[in-house]
Amino acid sequence: MRAALIERFGGPEELRSAEVPAPVAAPGERIVRLRAAALNWHDVLVRRGLYGSPLPHVPGADGAGTTDDGEDVLVVPSLHWGDRAAAPGPGWEILGDRRQGTYAEAVAVPGDAVAPKPAGWSWEQAAALPLVGVTAYRALVTRGGLEAGDRLLVLGAGGGIAPMAVAIARAVGARAVVTSSSSAKIASAVVAGADDGVLYTEDDWPEQARALTADGVGFDVVLDAVGTWEASLRTLRPGGRLVVIGASRSEAAAIAARPFYFGQFGILGTTMGGPADLRGLLALVDSGALAPPVVDSAFGLDAAADAHRRLESGAAYGKIVLTIG
Repeated sequence: MRAALIERFGGPEELRSAEVPAPVAAPGERIVRLRAAALNWHDVLVRRGLYGSPLPHVPGADGAGTTDDGEDVLVVPSLHWGDRAAAPGPGWEILGDRRQGTYAEAVAVPGDAVAPKPAGWSWEQAAALPLVGVTAYRALVTRGGLEAGDRLLVLGAGGGIAPMAVAIARAVGARAVVTSSSSAKIASAVVAGADDGVLYTEDDWPEQARALTADGVGFDVVLDAVGTWEASLRTLRPGGRLVVIGASRSEAAAIAARPFYFGQFGILGTTMGGPADLRGLLALVDSGALAPPVVDSAFGLDAAADAHRRLESGAAYGKIVLTIG
């Protein structure tokens, strides 16, 4: 079968089109004939070798397609979560790390790692949902406790997580503000449902963001994928929650202890979610409250390197997708 393969770690040029053996389902697994696969920053880290994936390797965590018995499905990349909803167990893995992923015409996954494709969604929209959807739902609802009437600040308006976070906020009745280095991305976020945005290139962006809330009291929840904890805490209202899902800009954070505990703040770490988060996400989809993911662009499977270049450029707003079938 056709796939996008990496034979050594490195830049986008290491992704090349190749013929690889078709997957064979082990007991308890299903084969999905893929129609689309979505890119995530996680795939870039796999390609660079940060997860020590076995080579040669087919990356890719997200996908949508048809099972061998004719069911149209999403591929759920969170595998072997375990028994505790509070955190994944020791056997947890992300599809495309150690096992062959979705940049291919077919993939083998555990039987519980598929979910019905949402009715009326395109293959590209369906493929773009699982990783960012389950991650954003867990961050905002399960961990952050976001609910109707709350104010949410999302750091970074582009990529895949931020548009999904705005969509989930709207679906649960909350309101969202975004940050970005680009006025154009803020405008796109507003079109997609955000109330407003601020440029984080301004030194006083936390104060500008806080001023956008009612009476300037601050946000109930801040979603931080970049690691700027000190600035993020300045935007919270007393008792607010900072939910951390990444560290793209800073690997370490120093915060003043006294303002932290007097502010009654919470700092919550999170990753991609598990089965309970998936059920909550799909309930929003089934109710019609959650709109399909924003798709920035689509590339053919043989142009996976170009798709990665687009992702790494930072110019995209929404998800980048590989069209396969």
